[in-house]
Amino acid sequence: MSKRNTQSAKTAARERLRQERERQAKRAKVKRQVIVACSVVAVLAAAGGIGYAVVQANKPGHWEAVKDDKVVAPANTTGTNGTTVVIGKASAKKTLKIYEDPRCPICAQFEETVGPTVKKDLDSGKYKLQYVGGTFLDGDSLGKGQIGSRGEGSKNAMSAMGAALNVSDEAFLEYKTALYSKKWHPDESDDKFKSDDYLIKVAQTVPALKDNAGFQNAVKKGTYDAWALAMSKTFDTNKDGVTGTPSLVMNGKMLTADGNGNPPMTVAQFNQVVGAALKG
Repeated sequence: MSKRNTQSAKTAARERLRQERERQAKRAKVKRQVIVACSVVAVLAAAGGIGYAVVQANKPGHWEAVKDDKVVAPANTTGTNGTTVVIGKASAKKTLKIYEDPRCPICAQFEETVGPTVKKDLDSGKYKLQYVGGTFLDGDSLGKGQIGSRGEGSKNAMSAMGAALNVSDEAFLEYKTALYSKKWHPDESDDKFKSDDYLIKVAQTVPALKDNAGFQNAVKKGTYDAWALAMSKTFDTNKDGVTGTPSLVMNGKMLTADGNGNPPMTVAQFNQVVGAALKG
């Protein structure tokens, strides 16, 4: 083999190597460009996701938005925004105010134990009953209206109670009794009342509400959601000095069973304090 052939072969080999390196360099450049482009897309997507999450987090919740809605007052109510709920015979001379929160476990104990006595007294015309509902167990602070930090069941149940009240006084009382019953009332930490389906399920045990399309539509549509907030505000701004539930008031005075300010939780205690108030 001549030197010329040998040198030529070497030159050709170097040229092929150079060309191959150029191709590799081009492929590497394209790969880097693709990686950069994908990274930019990923960053933009992440930023967009974060932006969306921030927007969603800052959007007002349902109950926050409802605060600005026009109040639809249920039938069988009076007063500003229909927040005065008085039930009983017109001939009854005195009125017993009862302050309750739908999720309140002590209210449930009171209703289960003393509720039948209250109903009997109402039917006999011993007194009228004025219901004032609060929703502070959802996380609403008394007097501040900070909505929704620990749930929404009290507000949602209050709205459903408004739908029941729109049917009749009796439907309201029976539905309230059912909500507080051992069978249906959840633990305080369980926000079951936030479910419309659950509230409607409880209502199926009340004759006037069973398969009642008007009641069910009102619950699902939230017809009385703004009313529930208005009622809660009435609770928060009460002038009776009530800060907890259950609380009973007659003649402008809190009815308590002991020196510690506890409400009457037995029928005997209830009859004693209410009997004394009726004489006063």
